[in-house]
Amino acid sequence: MNNSIAGLDLAKNVFHVVFFDRHFKEVRKRMLRRNQVLAFFANTPPVLIGMEACSGSSYWGRELIKLGHEVKIIAPQHVKPYVRGNKNDYNDARGIAAAAKIPGMPTVPVKTIEDQDIQAAHRMRTQCIRDRTALCNSMRGLLAEYGIVLARGVSKVRKGIPELLEDPDNALTPFFKEMLARRYEQLVEIDGHIDFYTQKIKQRAKEDDACKRLQTIPGFGPINASAFKSAVGDGSAFSKGRDVSASLGVVPRQHSSGGKDNLLGISKRGDRYLRSLLVHGARSTVRAAANKDDQLSQWINRLRERRGIHKASVALANKMARIGWAGMPPAGALNKDYSF
Repeated sequence: MNNSIAGLDLAKNVFHVVFFDRHFKEVRKRMLRRNQVLAFFANTPPVLIGMEACSGSSYWGRELIKLGHEVKIIAPQHVKPYVRGNKNDYNDARGIAAAAKIPGMPTVPVKTIEDQDIQAAHRMRTQCIRDRTALCNSMRGLLAEYGIVLARGVSKVRKGIPELLEDPDNALTPFFKEMLARRYEQLVEIDGHIDFYTQKIKQRAKEDDACKRLQTIPGFGPINASAFKSAVGDGSAFSKGRDVSASLGVVPRQHSSGGKDNLLGISKRGDRYLRSLLVHGARSTVRAAANKDDQLSQWINRLRERRGIHKASVALANKMARIGWAGMPPAGALNKDYSF
């Protein structure tokens, strides 16, 4: 591979690419239709191609790697400072190339098709859970107009609606009951979709070696493990475990000056969904640690006593991310005492 760099601005139909030589002097630019991209790069000598992380970036990354190119996918917030001049597609491509040549620039791993499948299953499952929550809240709000208040929670709604439909003495009219019954059928249908996606995720986690290793770590179940694997990949995009926890936003924000360190709350960067899974898994582990005396549980109990359950849970989520990275190939084998 030569020292050339190309910035590729991805789009739905029209792509723009700008090439630079090893001295970062612009040598050519090109506009490509979607069906021309792969043929164009197949006839291009191997180069480093920078792209913004967006819908389709992993697909194009996989295809360009097959053609012998090196690919760097960079988050948009890291590209923006390098875009000069007015907003246009060529300037965007130039900014992407400028960001790609910076040593140490954080990159997004190119997902394998298997990891993308798992991520899609998680996205579909999450969307169904949101739809179910919205549906339950809608039914509770409509019932409140009739003077009937249901407790919060899906289980309360799931139990309460059939009782209301069968009760002949409440304030609900036959017309409204008919419509409410239809909404309840939608709730049952969404429950079925959620169960389907959950079983698919668990099945894949049972078959994947990395997910099986992750599930030996306290706080990791099949849902957490598969989500972590799909986000981190084989771990090669990170040089150390701290980079993983930082990318997931479970490290303190820093606002230091004059040689004085000032640490604030967690940064909450990166994947909110995966961060919430890690914290939920950590919280259950913190609660269970009260009755254990192994090395990790002793650390958790000491931290909980000093800082409380919530900060202890976030601290454990940080540790889980680092331990999880250590168990991913090629990072290495798990340290069973979880001491790092």
